Amino acid sequence: MQFKIMSAIFAPVAALTLSAGAASVSAGSERSGHLLAVKYCPAPGFTGDPGSYCTFTSSNVPEIIPINSKLYYDQGVGSLPAAGEPLLDSNVILDAGNGNRARGRCTLDLTTFLGGLCTFSDGTGDFAGFYARVTVNCPNFPSTGLCSLDGTYSFGDEDDDG
Repeated sequence: MQFKIMSAIFAPVAALTLSAGAASVSAGSERSGHLLAVKYCPAPGFTGDPGSYCTFTSSNVPEIIPINSKLYYDQGVGSLPAAGEPLLDSNVILDAGNGNRARGRCTLDLTTFLGGLCTFSDGTGDFAGFYARVTVNCPNFPSTGLCSLDGTYSFGDEDDDG
């Protein structure tokens, strides 16, 4: 009898708590936000030739861009450091594995390795509807191979206004 009374009292409280918890999980799983990541571009993966890639070593949204995701470059710049080429301007593919890929474009001034821009628009798998705009800075690139990416991301339809 005592168990039935306690169940009658606590069952609605538990249900309310669980539903409130579910709401906060949904609110916490926003489909847009701040993106901060670091990519590492050492040889032999990154040579400056078409097909070169960098590997993500950190990400503040690992559920979107997991560690070890790769960023492949379609256009090359020749051997690095840039041999007379002042600008990297390439189509890119962000590959998070398992068919999860985003398409984009990246540019970077190869005389300073600062103030670059990568934009992404749509993709496949988990990247369907993915959009991002990030600045790229590689202040000590020739010696470290590291670049930081800082910007925003969102998920939505291509027809959305924002």
